[in-house]
Amino acid sequence: MLEMSIDSIRVSPMNYQRVVLLKEKDADRYLPIWIGPAEADAIAVKLQDLSVPRPLTHDLLGTIIDALGGSLNHILVNDLQNDTFYAKITIQSNGESKEIDCRPSDAVALAVRAKVPIYAEESVLDKAGILLDKETGKPITEQEAQGESADKPAEVNEEELERMSAFTDFIDSLDLEDFGKQQPGR
Repeated sequence: MLEMSIDSIRVSPMNYQRVVLLKEKDADRYLPIWIGPAEADAIAVKLQDLSVPRPLTHDLLGTIIDALGGSLNHILVNDLQNDTFYAKITIQSNGESKEIDCRPSDAVALAVRAKVPIYAEESVLDKAGILLDKETGKPITEQEAQGESADKPAEVNEEELERMSAFTDFIDSLDLEDFGKQQPGR
């Protein structure tokens, strides 16, 4: 398990689809996960420390866990199959640790409320992790990240191209000019 942090929530100007961008704590690898607008708002509200007049669904679930004597320990993005991410929330209750299957977007929304660690399996990052250019925010190859010549074509096999195509298409459609305005606490 690798510890992650929330880098940002981004919106594609082409189709208004949201992606939460998790960043590996000890490296420059990112994990883009597509999420729904309600979950994006639930995460952003908490990251920006905004108050809402009534509890959101994730606030309610956190309250229920607490009222039943449990506490959220951590979340784990544990699998990726057919472009669908899977996650588990780990709850401590009555001296036991219980893992519960969860959508990653809901897990992240709970994690920001409970202020617990977010983890991802190495295998998930191997499948879907990307590197981003620090200046442009566009995906780059490992070769480019290491400062090697971009003129020399990187060797990418078919499996890597297939694995990256959906992420690359989405990230290429993002309007990078607006990101600094939307990121909480920056």
